[in-house]
Amino acid sequence: MQQLTQRKHMTDRTPKPMLTALACAVLALALAASAQAQTTAAKQRPSASGCAAQAERASMDSTGVAGGAVRGGVGGAAVGAIFGGGKGARRGVALGAVVGGVSGAAKRNDVYKRVYDDCMSGY
Repeated sequence: MQQLTQRKHMTDRTPKPMLTALACAVLALALAASAQAQTTAAKQRPSASGCAAQAERASMDSTGVAGGAVRGGVGGAAVGAIFGGGKGARRGVALGAVVGGVSGAAKRNDVYKRVYDDCMSGY
């Protein structure tokens, strides 16, 4: 009789730590899944101001007006010197700087638009 009583007490105490450990494991898994879902949701919704700042940084890294004007001026001077000598080189510098500056500004604007659109769509 004493042996039955002892077994009864052992079975009453044994499942509690196992159930507690199981409950803790399930709770930890649920919290991890919830945190991952919140992180994923935050990554999918970029803010407009964050994307604008990212696009502005990218467009500032591109050449822009000054870089385009310099490249255009050098190219214009080379072409003008080949076809028109010294006077042609001066005209080529002026024309190349204007065209290069305009194309550099357009490129900078395109970079801004592309980076902003990519950011807003989640890329």
